[in-house]
Amino acid sequence: MPPSSYAVLIILLTGRGLYQLPQTKTIEVHPIERLVRDAATQSKRWLTQASTSKTLAEAVETYRLRYKKPPPPGFDVWFQYATERSSLVIDDYDGIYEDLRPFWALSPESIRVMTRTIISDQWNEVAEVSIRSGKAEVGPKVIPTHRWMLDGVLATIHDFVEWLPDMDLAFNINDEPRVAIPWKSLQTYQDYGALVPSATEGLSNEWSSDRASNWRVLGEKEASPSPFEDHSFFNSFADYGSIACPPDSPARKLHLWDPRAFCNACAAPHSDGIFLKNWTLSASPCHQPDLAHLHGFYLSPAAFKPSHTLLPVFSQSKAQGYADILYPSAWNYIDKVKYEPSDTHPDPPFASKENSLFWRGATSEGLSRYATWKGMARQRVVHLVNNATNPLPVLLPHPSQPTSYAYTLLPPSALGLNLDVAFVEGIARCWDDDCDNQAAEFGLADKSDFQAHWRHRFLLDLDGAGFSGRFLPFLRSRSLVFKTAVFREWWDGRVFAWQHFVPIDVRLQGLLSTLAYFAGTTNEGPRPGAPAGNVRASGKKEPGAMKANVEAGAEIAEAGREWAGKVLRKEDMEIYMFRLLLEWGRLTDDRRDQLGFVVPGGEDHT
Repeated sequence: MPPSSYAVLIILLTGRGLYQLPQTKTIEVHPIERLVRDAATQSKRWLTQASTSKTLAEAVETYRLRYKKPPPPGFDVWFQYATERSSLVIDDYDGIYEDLRPFWALSPESIRVMTRTIISDQWNEVAEVSIRSGKAEVGPKVIPTHRWMLDGVLATIHDFVEWLPDMDLAFNINDEPRVAIPWKSLQTYQDYGALVPSATEGLSNEWSSDRASNWRVLGEKEASPSPFEDHSFFNSFADYGSIACPPDSPARKLHLWDPRAFCNACAAPHSDGIFLKNWTLSASPCHQPDLAHLHGFYLSPAAFKPSHTLLPVFSQSKAQGYADILYPSAWNYIDKVKYEPSDTHPDPPFASKENSLFWRGATSEGLSRYATWKGMARQRVVHLVNNATNPLPVLLPHPSQPTSYAYTLLPPSALGLNLDVAFVEGIARCWDDDCDNQAAEFGLADKSDFQAHWRHRFLLDLDGAGFSGRFLPFLRSRSLVFKTAVFREWWDGRVFAWQHFVPIDVRLQGLLSTLAYFAGTTNEGPRPGAPAGNVRASGKKEPGAMKANVEAGAEIAEAGREWAGKVLRKEDMEIYMFRLLLEWGRLTDDRRDQLGFVVPGGEDHT
């Protein structure tokens, strides 16, 4: 069924809705079956090209062919570090390449000056890590409450810092990303970065000897106004969230005046019916102008100090279109939350878990005022569960052709699904009436032990003000992760939707059907005004119950668990960070066009 063959108008948080179901009568193959099959093929193909090189010489040649330049100095040490730690990923670091490509358009000196500028003023909420003579330390102007983040960076680089050149690094200590470059400027930077020439002979594997003196502290007369501006509490989509999109894209041309309406044209490019098909494309704001009203980061970010200038800012996550440099978050490296089952909180086999979807969290996605909470993803998913009598589109077995499927309208309460989703600890990040209104709308659950998650088959993972720090612990469990997010992290290219986790569109239109596929339905729950039996008042038969696809859910959960143990280990975070900082070291070296690793005895050519 083509994505455009259905349209749904959902009036959020009002208890009313108008739905136009697909005209297609039957669907022979459930879309999830196809999506899982395609994801397995894509994952295998990615791994093949990500780990082609078995020797240093092969890795160097693959790097040259892939990135059109020689590897940075120290690449041999990095290769040894990676192979000694059994890294499956040797060749594919495209995320690093894409993050750093725009900075080739800037001179090393300008990058250094901008780094010193933004870390010199604590108001910028950017903190410093300084590396000198193989040792790293945190700069003096870090906000105490965020010191753990910088300590985590030091822990991450501890075992390889001796191989890094002298430099200063600027780390964003806010959850939200910071650098949003207008489309025309970004295209210029990226085009330059893709074409920047590199030396073809006489390459040096040694950093410049005067690097330390080049990272000098700026004097008071050299200090410039902050390149950031405070845009907290205001809708950020038009000025920042979509500014990297082409001028003729829907995000730049269209403004949806009714934020309660479901935008089918926005969801269709990355969807298969109501199911999320393309996880990568779903992150792009460019075809989704309705994102302006669907996430707290766009609606009303709580701590948002962005810039339209290309600044050397390292961030834990970013929404697509932002130019921050991603690095493995200290949150996961130092185990701020941890997968740690015990006798008290065991992690049983998938089939032995409670057949329920579980989520607990806070209203921390954004700061609500003027009722902006009604569009935030966390609030919308809790509302969906709390208002289980509102009909929604669901794909279920056809009433008269049990081997086929058809869309129908049913309230969640009619499906027999177990959704255990609630806020805890009180309503936070709100102004005025928004606090009381949310308290009246949402009941609060008792806070639970994090390790209690493992009793549930299905774990829902949602963004907060930034990325979710729970995803990696969830993935390491035997539960199946359902994830919805606009933020992306360092691992995004190596983890695959439908192979390692189940993706859910931020609009939530496919949540119930997806859960129904894996958990099964009874179709026997209460339906206000529905007649008894399996025949509607119109004379049409009710859809059949969905049989639980327990084995399919267990396979994805186990694939995610196994994959996390291979490519998302602490060692993998170190390996990624090591390579990132070698690349950054070259970018900030005045001799960067002459720097490059060459295999001893090999030819220094590109």
